[in-house]
Amino acid sequence: MINSSTAQPPDQLCSRNTIITQQIIPTLYCTVFIAGIILNGVSGWIFFYVPSSKSFIVYLKNIVIADFLMALTFPFKILGDFGLGPWQLSVFVCRVSAVFFYVNMYVSIVFFGLISFDRYYKIVKPLLTSFIQSVNYSSLLSVVVWVLMLLLAVPNIILTNQSVRDVTNIQCMELKNELGRKWHKASNYIFVSIFWAVFLLLIIFYTAITRKVFKSHLKSRRNSTSVKRKSSRNIFSIVLVFFVCFVPYHIARIPYTKSQTEAHYSCQAKEILLYVKEFTLLLSAANVCLDPIIYFFVCQPFRETLCKKLHISLKAQCDLDTSKAKRGNTIHESTDTL
Repeated sequence: MINSSTAQPPDQLCSRNTIITQQIIPTLYCTVFIAGIILNGVSGWIFFYVPSSKSFIVYLKNIVIADFLMALTFPFKILGDFGLGPWQLSVFVCRVSAVFFYVNMYVSIVFFGLISFDRYYKIVKPLLTSFIQSVNYSSLLSVVVWVLMLLLAVPNIILTNQSVRDVTNIQCMELKNELGRKWHKASNYIFVSIFWAVFLLLIIFYTAITRKVFKSHLKSRRNSTSVKRKSSRNIFSIVLVFFVCFVPYHIARIPYTKSQTEAHYSCQAKEILLYVKEFTLLLSAANVCLDPIIYFFVCQPFRETLCKKLHISLKAQCDLDTSKAKRGNTIHESTDTL
């Protein structure tokens, strides 16, 4: 690993379009922040009244917490990118808030993977009862996920301990010591591997669930179009959010990380990778606005509680969904909680 003094060309030789990084990006983050705080605040309020009676609800509640905490890191990035705060704010973003941004993002990703496994186990293997579907096990596993993600990320805070050289142009990688650079690169590879593993398993599990649900309803009744539509909608919503929000960033993250830690990249290449990384990271951040929509589609208790609290015309639809679920069999009920 090369030293920080030689890892990057002199900043004077690298011209960057500050309009993108200091105006467009932070403005978009403002929109995501406002929408994310409102939507996740409402989601947290609704889930407060939803009992943790099933493992997938436990996982959904953890996603709400992760998304809300993730959204709380946005103001630090916004102010830092706009250049509105002191130089210490930029240092705080590099050392602390950016780290917790990633922690919460990957916590959310892992819990969506656990939800897909939970639904697969319940729908595809309904006769196999196991303690892993219990609420106590899910709660314990949730704690383990948070601890492991923090153990991977916290060293990035501790090892970002170098003094600031130029308060007018702070580069996060220059604040890391030699071990910090190595851990940054290694942890990035681990986090990216976690995402692709979860994404692959999510596709496998939901493909199996779709086949199981369709076969079950084809056997039980001839007209299963509405059930197929509901199942496809629930599965498609989760996979689509993953594909739109997370896949572009995780394609761009490895080359961007290499450009930060290796010396052979030109200034132009670094600039392009920076823009790609920032825009794809913004897509990942926008996930905090889309997750509440997923809750409404895939979690019937969430939808019913929301309708009751709002006291609006959705109540009739909620009652209709409830009566249908009561009349349905186990597979039918499961299609509403994919």
